[in-house]
Amino acid sequence: MTGWRPVRSLLAAIFLAMAGSGFVATLIALRLQEAGASPVTIGWMGTAYFIGLGLGSLLAFTLIGRVGHIRAFATFVSLFSASLLAYALYQHPAFWAGLRLLDGLCMAGIFVCLESWLNDRAPATGRGGVLALYMIVLYIGQAAGQPILMLATSQALLPLVAGSILMSLAVLPIALTRMPPPPLPEGRAMGLGTLYAASPLGVAGALATGVMLGAFYALGGLFTAGIGMDLPQTSRFIGIAVLGGVVLQWPLGLLSDRFDRRRVIIGTLAATLVLALLLILAALAIPALLLPAVALFGGTAFALYPLFVAHANDRLTTDARVGATGGLVMVYSGGAILGPLSGAAAMAALGPAGLFALIALVAATTLAFALLRTRRTAPVPAEQQMPYQILPRTTPAAAMVLDGPQDAG
Repeated sequence: MTGWRPVRSLLAAIFLAMAGSGFVATLIALRLQEAGASPVTIGWMGTAYFIGLGLGSLLAFTLIGRVGHIRAFATFVSLFSASLLAYALYQHPAFWAGLRLLDGLCMAGIFVCLESWLNDRAPATGRGGVLALYMIVLYIGQAAGQPILMLATSQALLPLVAGSILMSLAVLPIALTRMPPPPLPEGRAMGLGTLYAASPLGVAGALATGVMLGAFYALGGLFTAGIGMDLPQTSRFIGIAVLGGVVLQWPLGLLSDRFDRRRVIIGTLAATLVLALLLILAALAIPALLLPAVALFGGTAFALYPLFVAHANDRLTTDARVGATGGLVMVYSGGAILGPLSGAAAMAALGPAGLFALIALVAATTLAFALLRTRRTAPVPAEQQMPYQILPRTTPAAAMVLDGPQDAG
């Protein structure tokens, strides 16, 4: 694939940014737990981050419009790098929640800058493949950053310093690029009512996926600590889940292109439900199952969002698909805001297993809704389905990459 060459600077930047930030939620959960914070307090950290991500996806366009992509990207990266170091100044939940809000806002700005640039630079006939490559690099960067957690075993501040260094380095590929800046994309997210009327399952699925993954990202470290895992084990647990999300997306996507996509969604939801229950069993009685189960869980849970987007797009005209994809990102973000607090409440009531109990409940509820929808509406014939595409759950700017000719496969 040669389509990566025009966007290699963007790929390098997202890899460094994710490596420098992907471990932070886990580190914060572990630090607050050591300080005696309740699960609900820790849940607020995740909620603050996703609130910032939602706000940032709207506000970033304003800053980019004023100063351009390169200066805006440098601003967001610099603020995130400074925020990482600021965690070491004062450990208090309210202060850290404010920093997490800032982190989310900055990360949204980073995503908007890179994804709108990706849309401009990707070859028109290969945008789907380039977007998939972008997502793979994003996930690999997130997984590669997890071992930074282990630096805390020698000195408590080292993970924050290492993350700040990586985040600062992320600005170099963009600051030194010779690429012309892209035009500012328009925010064209479809209204929720219109979106739900077009695809009730797509909206419900995006919301459910946000709840499940928002809870997992914010509280996965709290789960591992609660069942006695040390830092190296926690690093492997989170990293394997993220890598599992890379491996299984393509096979599930190809299946959904060849068969009734709703059946694949139902099977993936059922697998996510079973794996969440298996993780509870592993935590309580069979520790050897934890890593295999979380790898498969990452594969199924991470594949759900693009499956739901593809299902929604099957029922929309070409002109409406970009707005629908942007709208589904916002629905996902709403779910991700709810997820950490819901998961924290479940953990406060049930212990560490409460995290996956919540995920199992959400998966079961969405599965029941999906089964109901299959009875009420006819399937879209396989030959009329839009090809599956690995998609970011980041900002509406990601949807703009789809606004043009796509790969057939």
